[in-house]
Amino acid sequence: MDSTVMLPHQPDERWTIARQLGIETAVVRFFGTDEWWDFDTLLKTRNRFENHGFSLDVIEDRPPMQKTVLGEEGRDEEIEAVKTLLRNMGKLGIGTYCWVWTENPLGVLRTSESIPLRGDSRTTGYEHADQQRADDYPVDITEAELWENLQYFLDEVVPVAEAADVNMALHPDDPPVSPIRGVPRIVSSIENYERILDMYDSPNHGLTFCQGNFSAMEADIPAAIERFGDKIHFVHFRDVEGGADSFFETWHDEGPTNMKAAIEAYQDVGFDGPIRPDHVPKMLRGTNRDEATPENVQIGRLFAIGYIKGLLE
Repeated sequence: MDSTVMLPHQPDERWTIARQLGIETAVVRFFGTDEWWDFDTLLKTRNRFENHGFSLDVIEDRPPMQKTVLGEEGRDEEIEAVKTLLRNMGKLGIGTYCWVWTENPLGVLRTSESIPLRGDSRTTGYEHADQQRADDYPVDITEAELWENLQYFLDEVVPVAEAADVNMALHPDDPPVSPIRGVPRIVSSIENYERILDMYDSPNHGLTFCQGNFSAMEADIPAAIERFGDKIHFVHFRDVEGGADSFFETWHDEGPTNMKAAIEAYQDVGFDGPIRPDHVPKMLRGTNRDEATPENVQIGRLFAIGYIKGLLE
């Protein structure tokens, strides 16, 4: 296993801190960059990371897929962009693609970003009852249609991932609850994950094991790791307190999950991929500890990376 970290696609202080922490691999997300899946953009990005001492191992982003998820006209063009991404990743040796099967307004949802933890650090959380007070989203889709549209997508893209030797790592719905404001979600339970993996049997079709989401599913984390085994291509190493309807992110040493047992379970199943922290609490830096600024989050991430590296060692 390699301890890795999410970094912006252009160098900044976070790149420097990561190298000082002994991080040698990177995960990237292309916020606000148009058509970043083209070869030239990915080539320059990979080389930029390599020139600063990082191996770019994971792309945790996706081209627009709203029409694909909803089964609307124009989905074939969206799917072609995903195929282009996978082919270009294969050409450049970027081995893991972390993606989600969620309609755009329902990405990662939180209802609070300032829940107090130890020492007045702050964390994020979700209350389903609060979210449900809002009007329903104007999205017309059924759960059955989501399954049908996912089958169409997998049939199109998994063969391309196989040919490119890229692992597709499906991230859970976050939070793993359905429906939300009238919109169903299907990547929200261990049983549904197993159904999804059975929809296209391929070593390249697997999952991002986001421990916080599986904890919110009230899964036994080491047992779930053993259950999915070599289908785990990428790990978000974090924890939450509570269930899918009501939870908050915890410090790595204060959550309900036995984190040492989780690391041992990854070793037992032979997982040798990238593992990164996610949704870390915010620590005081500057004047406002509630703001989710890169600086406030970065300090909390330092603790998380050290904790992961210590467990791995």
